[in-house]
Amino acid sequence: MRVAIIGQQDFGKATLEAFLARGDEVAAVFCAPEKGRPDPLRLAGEAAGIPTHQFPKLTDPQAQEALRAAKADIGVMAYVTQFVPQDFCNIPKFGTIQFHPSLLPRHRGASSMSWSIILGRTETGFSIFRPTDGLDEGPVILTRAVPIEPEDTLGSLYFGKIFPMGVAGLLEVADMVIAGKAPALAQYEPNAGYEGIIRDAESQVHWACHVDQTYNLIRGCNPAPGAWTTHEGRKLFLFDCQKRIARTFGDVKGRKLGQIVAKTDTSLTIHGQGGFIEVHRLRWDGGKKIAAADAGLEPGAILGT
Repeated sequence: MRVAIIGQQDFGKATLEAFLARGDEVAAVFCAPEKGRPDPLRLAGEAAGIPTHQFPKLTDPQAQEALRAAKADIGVMAYVTQFVPQDFCNIPKFGTIQFHPSLLPRHRGASSMSWSIILGRTETGFSIFRPTDGLDEGPVILTRAVPIEPEDTLGSLYFGKIFPMGVAGLLEVADMVIAGKAPALAQYEPNAGYEGIIRDAESQVHWACHVDQTYNLIRGCNPAPGAWTTHEGRKLFLFDCQKRIARTFGDVKGRKLGQIVAKTDTSLTIHGQGGFIEVHRLRWDGGKKIAAADAGLEPGAILGT
């Protein structure tokens, strides 16, 4: 089949490579203009000699003309952050399919995996659907579920589970679509949910919240953007952590929420509502990730100040 890949970053690159590896022809690549480091999908497309485009908007008539020129059988949206209009999606002979890392209609939006962890869910997955102009609202062709283990972080959930399964799922669904065996079922709107992107307001640790909520927030923001607190006005991002029960560190009487109560060679343990968070890696704002014990903080220090 002739495929047009619309996407970006490592997931887009892996999808491109998966189609090429099995002998399909990738006729065009579309990725967003870069704002920082080079996009791996762009680099891979150019290295393979594939016409590779970076239109600021896919509503641009030139973007649509580039897709028409590709004469693609199917469009494959692999980690897309740009708005993709229906006029663009309908150009390939068999239309376009899109990957989304949640069990739609739950957790529509760009931070779906983070919210699944933050909200304490024990299961998530991915969906492949027919995109519409509504955000993650199109009819679904395939879903696959994965467990969220108590120790999973955003990184382990994505790279260890959803990423490889998602690439394989796009190949499977592309074959189904070309074969005319891909019925798409409308999403059940009463179960639908949308959450916004995780930014500073959403990723701030509030030590008065229950320790379960704090633990889930740190996991859901690890490795990015990082859940954060403060110490004497400096921003401190928390990463690898474990939840500890209250009796581990004895009587909490007189201890303040957010107070560091123990230090080891590698970690700091912080008093939270209903328990403790043992943090192994952290980062001061503007710095690099380091072992928590190397942060210059001692028992008695209070975070959130």
